[in-house]
Amino acid sequence: MRFSAFVFDAYGTLFDVHSAVRRYAGEIGPEGQILSDVWRAKQLEYSWVGTLMGDYADFWAMTERALDFAFRKVPSVDPALKSKLLEAYWHLDCYPEVPLVLSALKASGARLCVLSNGSPAMLESALRSSALGTVVDDVFSADMVRKFKTHPSVYELVTTALRVYPDAISFQSANRWDVAGATRFGFRTVWINRSDQPDEYRDHPPQFILPSLEGLLTTR
Repeated sequence: MRFSAFVFDAYGTLFDVHSAVRRYAGEIGPEGQILSDVWRAKQLEYSWVGTLMGDYADFWAMTERALDFAFRKVPSVDPALKSKLLEAYWHLDCYPEVPLVLSALKASGARLCVLSNGSPAMLESALRSSALGTVVDDVFSADMVRKFKTHPSVYELVTTALRVYPDAISFQSANRWDVAGATRFGFRTVWINRSDQPDEYRDHPPQFILPSLEGLLTTR
């Protein structure tokens, strides 16, 4: 194998972060996508700001705080849905191509890992719900270093555990900021640009830009 491992971000890459809100679209109403967008944006913002301040709380705490803000930002949505949405976040849908791609990589002899801001419990639940737990070899959570991506110590979890240099890792993420951090750390990076977004971190370009994980089977 050219790479010692294929490492995947979880949220937005393997799992659709907007599937929790879609599950209750009928109860939420027409501003569901706005609520979901705010929820995701604040979840990430809180993780970055907390890391910069040196004030750590795990990703589940960030997720719950962000949803509280989203309800205040989008007052047309009933905050009584909070418990349903949080429960749904434990069981996010994976993207349609994910099981096939990961199974194909596994069958080829690749070592598969997840590197995520998610807490260990969140990741265990998501992988179990999507039946990916038996395909993934290693799960690395930012909780292990009490900092969030793009802090270098998070990416270093992989190289330390696998005892390899960064360029032996192929890292896949749908989050461009995550790809920038992983590129700067030294990983071979693949940006999964699902919604055809413009590039915003040109100083740290990925080696490949793909519309889904399917293209990974022909670029490895």
